[in-house]
Amino acid sequence: MEWILQLPVLFFSVVIHEFSHGYAAWRHGDDTAEKQGRLTLNPFAHVDPFGTVFLPLVCFFLHAPMFGWAKPVPVNASRLNDPQRDLMRVAFAGPASNLALALGGALLFKAAMLFPAIPPDYRKTLLEALLFGVSVNLILAFFNLVPVFPLDGSRILGGLLPKPWRKTYYRHIPYGTVIILLLVFTKAFGTLVLFPSQLVLSGFARIGLIG
Repeated sequence: MEWILQLPVLFFSVVIHEFSHGYAAWRHGDDTAEKQGRLTLNPFAHVDPFGTVFLPLVCFFLHAPMFGWAKPVPVNASRLNDPQRDLMRVAFAGPASNLALALGGALLFKAAMLFPAIPPDYRKTLLEALLFGVSVNLILAFFNLVPVFPLDGSRILGGLLPKPWRKTYYRHIPYGTVIILLLVFTKAFGTLVLFPSQLVLSGFARIGLIG
């Protein structure tokens, strides 16, 4: 029955991720997301049939760790104040929001451990939900930072590269989804996503936030 706790946490995390993209774009001059009703925390505005519904259901039936994503927020680079730099800021806003949620979840975990008035059974459930929230947000952050299109990392790296290199780098775009699938089903996923996630979790444990 862990999915009863995990699904709402996952849903909340991916909605915050997409909202952060839209808000960053709005702050830098692009109101496309706002005009399309996507600059909102209403979860139904961000539902993606595959990433928000189908994939979590597959995870549930296969007894796999809960994972998914929300519908990408539309961004019009030509409406940004400084298209190259602002597109990087918009891209980074999503993973940054997940890192912030992970830190917030770790702080709440520590607070719940120290608060004596919480009944033991409720405390156990709360701590499990918070620990999942920390873990899944770290995975979402580092997964989206992988520099392969259409992940956020591709827009960040693309903005950092000199123009001649950028054109060569963007040649991978038609094959981005295939590359991501290969990464997910090989040891590369562990190296690029799970390893840094575990590193941060270990850091939280060392400073006494979780454990």
